[in-house]
Amino acid sequence: MSRPVSNRRRTFLNQGAALAAAAAASSLGLPRVAGAQVPTIKLGVLHPVTGALSYSGQLCRLGAKIAIDEINAAGGIKALSGAQFEPIYADTPNPQAGTSEIEKLNEQGAAAVIGAYASAICLATTQAAAKHNLPHLVDVGVADQIVERGLKNVFRFGPGYRKITEDAVKFLQTMNISAGNPAKTVMIIHEESLFGTGTANLLAQELPKLNFDVKEVIKHANPTRDFANIVLRIKTVNPDIVIPANYYNEYALLVRTMRQQAVRPMAIFSVLGGAASSFKFVGEFPDIANGILDVNHWYNPKSKDALALRGKVDAMKDQFFTYEVFLNYETVYLLADAIERAKSAKREAIVDALGASTWDRHFMPYGPTRFVNGQNTGAQPMMMQVRNKDISVVLPSAYAESAPVFPWKG
Repeated sequence: MSRPVSNRRRTFLNQGAALAAAAAASSLGLPRVAGAQVPTIKLGVLHPVTGALSYSGQLCRLGAKIAIDEINAAGGIKALSGAQFEPIYADTPNPQAGTSEIEKLNEQGAAAVIGAYASAICLATTQAAAKHNLPHLVDVGVADQIVERGLKNVFRFGPGYRKITEDAVKFLQTMNISAGNPAKTVMIIHEESLFGTGTANLLAQELPKLNFDVKEVIKHANPTRDFANIVLRIKTVNPDIVIPANYYNEYALLVRTMRQQAVRPMAIFSVLGGAASSFKFVGEFPDIANGILDVNHWYNPKSKDALALRGKVDAMKDQFFTYEVFLNYETVYLLADAIERAKSAKREAIVDALGASTWDRHFMPYGPTRFVNGQNTGAQPMMMQVRNKDISVVLPSAYAESAPVFPWKG
């Protein structure tokens, strides 16, 4: 019979095992968690949840939280002994706050960050994260400058505004030709930040190449609480197509003011319209929203996984399945896939794994993920139209649920 181990010796051995486990976790790039059986991976979640963009920021956070909760509940990161994501939520209402929050997250040992919705904020947060080689996955920010500065730590899953604009102009031309080319003239109304200005400039360059006459490009402040003068100008110019590019509140107010002043062009054809592809907007203003077209981020409407997530969000009180939700949801899963393949939560390993990603277990119309200079080259927008209190994909044809109705007679 072997000798029993003394209590003192048993304590020593237990302590040694605990130290060895902590050392192993440290070698994986994971924080040591006293008394915990499962290691954690700190994930910074950056969004403007206060201020002018708070509505969209809160939806972004919702999408990230759903994904984090699902991954943790399903057993975490299998390659790292079931490591759980530990979200660190940060409020980034402006670029300055974004930079400050990145510094805090670096000090807290974040393995990666996702965010930060608005292009101007993403431009600041990605630059700040690059100083620490902190992997930064961009959820929405469409300005192409974000991924054109050679920052090795930056990855954007969705398309940028150059790709979105190019596709939007092609969609508009296709729709117009099918209708017998009734539309000739265009006005562009955009918010003043990097997103709106960049999108408007690209549209103003591309539309004339397809024989559309851009009558005027009008910029407005963000926020704006009165569109009466801008709509009066639209009424005076009387374009065939009005193209808004702005955030939710301004978009909703602009089109409501157009209806109040009886301004009814052949189409409101949004490019990255902040409310056009929003079930909240459609539900609150069904008559005004009806017929609006929008080229924007959208999911594959034929995907069972997308519809399941939409059902989950729809079942929540006062929540809506928007691009803010599903882009953040998918971005968290993209990160989880990279960490699984890297078998490490060290920053440099995550950066390398993201750069080599071929992730295709998503419900976006992108195909396998492939990053070139931080941009997912397969990402593309869709064109939607509001009909009967719902939003339907109308182009491209591979994903279309119905054909676009144009000109809209309503």
